[in-house]
Amino acid sequence: MTKYPYLKQDFAASLVVFLVALPLCVGVAVASGVPAELGLVTGIVGGIVTGLMRGSSLQVSGPAAGLTVLVFEAVREFGLPVLGVIVLAAGVLQLLMGALKLGRWFRAISVSVVEGMLAGIGLVLIAGQLYSVMGAKAPASGLEKIAGLPGALADAASGSSAPASTALGAGTIVVLMLWKHLPRAVRTVPGPLAAVGLATLVAVVFGLPVATVEVQGLVGSIQPPPVDAFGVLASAGVLGTIVAFTLIASAESLFSAAAVDRLHDGPRTEYNKELMAQGAGNAICGLLGALPMTAVIVRSAANVQAGARTKASRVLHGVWLLLFAALLPSVLAYIPIPALAGILVYSGAKLIPVREIVALWREHRGEAVILVVTAVSIVAVSMFEGVLIGLALAVVKTAWEASHVRLEVIDKGAGPVQVYLSGNATFLRLPKILDSLEALPQDRPVELDLSGLHHLDHACRTALENWAERPREAGKEPVRVTSGR
Repeated sequence: MTKYPYLKQDFAASLVVFLVALPLCVGVAVASGVPAELGLVTGIVGGIVTGLMRGSSLQVSGPAAGLTVLVFEAVREFGLPVLGVIVLAAGVLQLLMGALKLGRWFRAISVSVVEGMLAGIGLVLIAGQLYSVMGAKAPASGLEKIAGLPGALADAASGSSAPASTALGAGTIVVLMLWKHLPRAVRTVPGPLAAVGLATLVAVVFGLPVATVEVQGLVGSIQPPPVDAFGVLASAGVLGTIVAFTLIASAESLFSAAAVDRLHDGPRTEYNKELMAQGAGNAICGLLGALPMTAVIVRSAANVQAGARTKASRVLHGVWLLLFAALLPSVLAYIPIPALAGILVYSGAKLIPVREIVALWREHRGEAVILVVTAVSIVAVSMFEGVLIGLALAVVKTAWEASHVRLEVIDKGAGPVQVYLSGNATFLRLPKILDSLEALPQDRPVELDLSGLHHLDHACRTALENWAERPREAGKEPVRVTSGR
């Protein structure tokens, strides 16, 4: 036991994480439009392969709700065989970025963009899964899903569309919402497992006419991408999807690592090594034709709270998933799809940072705007374009804030008018600067002092030089410019 002093704690924690991960792995796979077993494959790889590698010792990886929307769109547009190519390529990119020590750069991404990304994913996920709760087919685009919800909800309320499915899905959501208020002894069973277990029991006992998970078997579900599928790498659409997978999976994993580090006193995350661990896991998932993986905060927090001390707990959770998938796959066939959809509706709601938006609006309205615009763009356009819009807004906001410039005019009534510029003069502030300068008296000499500027970009320098020469063109004395450089 001296070699494994924490084996007892890690063993107990691994069982808790397994019970949390099982319904989520299956639910994410079904919502992504792929066989349920592929979610388990990704959970197994995340536990055993990524779990054995260095990086974040207590973080747990697997299929994540945050990538569900992107995976569904990729499978619908390119087909399941191409998904393996996309995931493999994303894993290779993560390995490369980790080797180039770019892991810490992901922490420089605006938190508002990441939270906006998760909020947008949450909105699309909720909208799409509510249709599954009600036993209806969801429209294709995010906007159509949201626009069609009132009608679908009205049909469900009137009992005209799949009442059993709606009741089972709604009941699952209610159980998840109430679970944290139950006695501690009851809460030793993870909420997602309890909700799915109860829904499955009700569906079986009462013989409810609801859709259940289709079972293909673990070996039958694993379909490595064929060689000809790699030809899609020449497609701009596929390359854009690969970049989106890479950026979103990496950012979500490394932000999760930072959050997990705050939950325990053990070794801190080595970000570049964690990025390589995620890349290795995704590369193997791609070769197996499975779902992409990220570090998942729900499982990781459950791991820490259950008393895990080393990486052994997450590796063992992968072993339990493997044993379940190999020995008890037929159990999946009893799980109602509305119950899994209910879990994902609940998970999607937790991705929307309502409190953070309110706090940001009070203190940093610019950040709140970036968060909301990113989320709305993801819903209205697509995941990739939405994230790019959010990043562009964050860059513009930072540039605007960094370009503070102060213009002071001293006019003593006689002699030259003295103008002092200080701060950072960039093209973003140029209209304001020129408006102030052109409002100066036209019949008096002007002295412009630039010695207080920390930065003067090319656009501003050229514009100021042209403005200073205008009096000469009118036969007057040009503006005298003083620079401290």
